[in-house]
Amino acid sequence: MPHPSKVKNYINEALEAKERQERYPFAVIDENTGKVLGTTSFFEIVPDVRRLEIGYTWYAKSFQRTHVNTNCKYLLLEYAFEKLQANTVVLRTDIFNFKSQRAIERLGAKKDGILRGHILRQDGTLRDTIIYTIISSEWTNVKVHISALLNKLY
Repeated sequence: MPHPSKVKNYINEALEAKERQERYPFAVIDENTGKVLGTTSFFEIVPDVRRLEIGYTWYAKSFQRTHVNTNCKYLLLEYAFEKLQANTVVLRTDIFNFKSQRAIERLGAKKDGILRGHILRQDGTLRDTIIYTIISSEWTNVKVHISALLNKLY
């Protein structure tokens, strides 16, 4: 999540990446209040193999660990598999982001492995990244699973 002083730059960079067709950012908005809750994106899109990643996701602290992330992931996965006909959707997180790992695993994604020394964190330390995927043949079961999770949350 960007520092509040860097949010404007974050949004501008996301929109510039969208213009280059490298990233498709979404604002997460509470439809009852119109309040912006966070953001998420499709990125690392590989049309030839119908693969994309979901990431650049962050929410206001007051909406973390609520129905918001589960609902957003459901909508993104549904769009990716049912409209874009994706073969593979990838989610990744820092090896030390245990909350994110649990949230991704709770969706039904499979852990594929670890990219060691993958990228730099904001503090300049080297990050290992855990990769998760959901493939098209798993989507029907994952969809039922996430729907059941959402029914419990509402």
